Amino acid sequence: MGKNVREIALEALLSVYKNQSYSNLLVNNTIQKNDLSSSDSGLLTEIIYGTIQRDQLLDFYLEPFIKNQKKLEEWVYILIKLSLYQLHFLDRVPAHAVLNEAVEIAKKRGHKGIASLVNGVLRNIQRNGLRSIDGIKDPIEKLSIETNHPEWLIETWVEEFGVVETRKMCEENILPPYQTARVNLMKASREEVIKMLEDEGIEVEEGNLSPFAIEIQKGNVAYTNAFKEGYLSIQDESSMLVAQALGVSEGEHILDTCAAPGGKSTHIAELLNGTGSVTALDLHKHKVKLIQEQATRLGLENIETKALDARKAPEEFEGRLFDRVLVDAPCSGLGVIRRKPDILLRKNASDVSNLQRVQKSILDEASKLVKPGGTLVYSTCTVGHDENIDVVNSFLNEHNDYELDQSLIEHLPSKLKESKTVQKGFIQLLPHYFGTDGFFIARLRKKV
Repeated sequence: MGKNVREIALEALLSVYKNQSYSNLLVNNTIQKNDLSSSDSGLLTEIIYGTIQRDQLLDFYLEPFIKNQKKLEEWVYILIKLSLYQLHFLDRVPAHAVLNEAVEIAKKRGHKGIASLVNGVLRNIQRNGLRSIDGIKDPIEKLSIETNHPEWLIETWVEEFGVVETRKMCEENILPPYQTARVNLMKASREEVIKMLEDEGIEVEEGNLSPFAIEIQKGNVAYTNAFKEGYLSIQDESSMLVAQALGVSEGEHILDTCAAPGGKSTHIAELLNGTGSVTALDLHKHKVKLIQEQATRLGLENIETKALDARKAPEEFEGRLFDRVLVDAPCSGLGVIRRKPDILLRKNASDVSNLQRVQKSILDEASKLVKPGGTLVYSTCTVGHDENIDVVNSFLNEHNDYELDQSLIEHLPSKLKESKTVQKGFIQLLPHYFGTDGFFIARLRKKV
């Protein structure tokens, strides 16, 4: 008999907690490897994401019931944790099913003693109920445990965005993620692609922000013919704004300095409508291959790829300048916590300052490759000032041949024009504004 969903979820969670596997990649691989039905895939995804997203809260709830967690083998503790997640947060799963399966898995992986310990803890929780989080008096500590964000991060965000925005952002980050996709308008209109997907049994709506976006209500577009035949790419709406912010015109030559896995490069190539060129760089050869695969699937012939450190680009392209250059910089990823909740299991404050140095040096080097009067766009999928506006301001202080480009707003969807999120030349999207990833985009102009 094959493994059941909870057993598969336990193995996946062990891989996240012990081996620092990435939850989003792991979920997809696990579903494919075990050939799960759509209802089993849904439950598996819910258990894995939910357990990680409530990591600190589950620890807080379990503490009174487990006298010495350090003595427990890690898999036993995670089994209790994922069972508690289901008992407390999943209404549709009957309690007896959760308990029975937890005990069976404990017997199978361990022995009778472990099974009775797991059974004892879970029944004890059922009898006595869980302690209230309201007992925590410190508001930062309380929000940290409640929403699974480290205290240092909450303190930073409170300083930068205020208490109200920080709470909203933290709460948004523990909602289940949903899939969005970008329509390849070179091949079909948004309405035509929606119809194709509906014919394949996928429930779809138009996106919230971007004119290219569709939001998937039910099903997985990655397995559809429409996807295989290059009618769409899986991409968050905030990320779709980056190619628009560049404001490309047909026939132009564009450099994308940190391009893998290729979502923005392919979008730029689509906007060029088969003209001009996109030169897509990435540090790692295997990642460059991903960009090429996407370009082939989408039928794009105006993308050339190269494995290259963006900081070495000026010597590689000596004497060549581009109409527009994109620096979608490596960052802490704190805008995509909803899609990658395991980010918070391994990030600390010093990671951010190390990244800032890399971001600045890539921006410095990339700026040398922009034509006079050309455009340089800097973007990240994170939300804190130090990786975003601080990097841009520091760059502008050292490069008086560049300025923030006030025309950014003209290149963005109308919904953003009405909101207060676009500043003069840059935009900071927080996840709760439009239900997108957290994202930063600055548009800079090289003076003539």
